[in-house]
Amino acid sequence: MKKKKIIIMDDVKFHLLSLKETMKKYYDIFPAQSQEELFDILKSVTPDIILLDINMPEIDGFKILGLLKSFELYSNIPVIFLTSQKDRESVIKGMRLGAAGFVFKPFTETFLHERIEEEIDPFKHEKRMPVILAVDDSLSTLKSIHALLCDDYKVCTLPKPERMKELLKSLTPDLFLLDCNMPVMSGFDLIPVIRQHPEHQDTPIIFLTSEGTPDNVYVALDSGASDFIVKPVDEEILRNKLSQHLKDYMMHRHIRECIDKYHL
Repeated sequence: MKKKKIIIMDDVKFHLLSLKETMKKYYDIFPAQSQEELFDILKSVTPDIILLDINMPEIDGFKILGLLKSFELYSNIPVIFLTSQKDRESVIKGMRLGAAGFVFKPFTETFLHERIEEEIDPFKHEKRMPVILAVDDSLSTLKSIHALLCDDYKVCTLPKPERMKELLKSLTPDLFLLDCNMPVMSGFDLIPVIRQHPEHQDTPIIFLTSEGTPDNVYVALDSGASDFIVKPVDEEILRNKLSQHLKDYMMHRHIRECIDKYHL
């Protein structure tokens, strides 16, 4: 079986040689001691992952990661930080920049190998569609929303808002689309039902309504909604708002998971 390719960047030559010797039985290792060497290697090698130190004298690992993410050609290469810098601020900064994770020094060969495999295992990176729950008493509106979004999202629909509490026992949406005025329970009534679940403390909630008055907007946002879209829905506006809210939500969730994982 062909070995996976890994670039390791560290300004300390001893660390590079030691890591290369340790990991060469698993991977083809390409060591880089500087920014110039890293990007020279990238001209001819497409790595499956990059291992990156943070504290380096000429340029730190955060800046290197930012550079990698700024190039479309390199932006999807997973980057793991190998560092002794174990603090919450560094983890949050690294994850916001797009790091795949951290391995803190000192580490064992087995642990490092397992973390690398977690990132380059193709099954791990199989994309799942974000789940959107649309709630509206109009079946025609729900049908339109489903048709509009089903290519990019797993769209679930709920025409009876009073069933929200029951539904959340078996479904964990990544975003809620709520109508304001519905019989039995309004969109405003649904917000506390959603927020009482720990996993939905900051899940995006977007209101879709034909009554886009300033008072309604204010009450919706003050009640815990994330955004407000006036019907009839503009497809481009809806898609842009969904994309941005989901991107922000996924990033925050990823950061929380990493902080919990590293016990910071």
